Amino acid sequence: MNINDLTQNIRQRVREQTATLNQSSQRVRARAEVALTNASDRFFRADKLTLADQTLFRVLFDDGLIKLRYYLPLNEERIPVDGETLQVEKRRHRVPVVIVPPLAVKMSIYDLFPDRSLVKYLLARGYEVYLIDWGVPGRKHTHFNLNTYISEFMPQFLQRIRAHAGVEDLTLHGWSLGGVFTLGYSALSRDPHIRNIVIVGTPIDGHASGAIGKMYQQLAKQANWVRKNTSFRVHNINPNWLHTPGWANVLAFKMLSPVGSIMGYWDLLKQLGDREYVVNHATNGAFLDNMVAYPGGIVQDMLIRVWIDNDLADGLMTIGEQTADLLQIKASLLAFAGKSDTMVTADAVRPLLGLVGSSDSRFEHISGGHMGILAGSKAPKEAWRLMANWLSERSA
Repeated sequence: MNINDLTQNIRQRVREQTATLNQSSQRVRARAEVALTNASDRFFRADKLTLADQTLFRVLFDDGLIKLRYYLPLNEERIPVDGETLQVEKRRHRVPVVIVPPLAVKMSIYDLFPDRSLVKYLLARGYEVYLIDWGVPGRKHTHFNLNTYISEFMPQFLQRIRAHAGVEDLTLHGWSLGGVFTLGYSALSRDPHIRNIVIVGTPIDGHASGAIGKMYQQLAKQANWVRKNTSFRVHNINPNWLHTPGWANVLAFKMLSPVGSIMGYWDLLKQLGDREYVVNHATNGAFLDNMVAYPGGIVQDMLIRVWIDNDLADGLMTIGEQTADLLQIKASLLAFAGKSDTMVTADAVRPLLGLVGSSDSRFEHISGGHMGILAGSKAPKEAWRLMANWLSERSA
């Protein structure tokens, strides 16, 4: 090989290497631009990414704080549900489902993704669906307590639902504190037309709820000492002092699994180039990062009645000046607890079956944490399917 051929060969290789480097640089630059765009959207324009709250509903009533939602029947013949297709049932069940949410959470949890939406799933399974949106309580609502929600709001909104639906019988679905509202109303009112009750992650024996339960057992001992030896009572405190802002509820919820919360953002950083992952992260974050306040009166009642004094473990609940006895509940009952729920364990939920007066009750231990049992990736195939099948036999 002469010197000219060698020179030409070297030049050709340099051109090829330069082209390869340019292509690699362009790919790296393109990936970096995508990652930067996704990061900017996720942290500064997250509301534009979220997929939640896309199922159509009509607001039937709005008192300025609380809204009553009615979800409109689906127009589709089939809907996607976590990678599968579900046929939309044309036959409608006679008994509507009324979702009774807890406080502090946004209603997006019930309609989180287009292919993972509890309300959309129930509509597809032939149920009329109503939801009581408790709204965003402010300081002027801080005196609201269990009596406010159970004795005042629940009867008012259930009456409106019955008038709209044209039937008396209802199914109540209560998750977490929503389950306390559901059980308290059903026991106190002795409403004979509460046909079915579905309870999800609601503390009944709070002292049996793992590490949190042990903490409240210790607090109960200290509270008893204070009652015997002092005149101090939590319910004598101005509830305004116990008003819990939304950011505090976000922090408390994430502290249940601090490692998981940190790893969620670490995974986001590693997946910034994946638009679908970023959109899903933003959608989950719309719920997890935007909780709303707890009224101080609710904090007082829940802290003392449910957690420290553990009244529900005896089947009783003090609501204002009245005492509700769970034995008065005659409705068919289905209760769920999550296998990885550290806030409300199975041992905290399971005792409910022995406290109600129902002759038709069932307990299920399913996959998921406190949020996952309601709207996690395994919820459609476990909790939702089981619930819809169970209700179909009891909603004719």
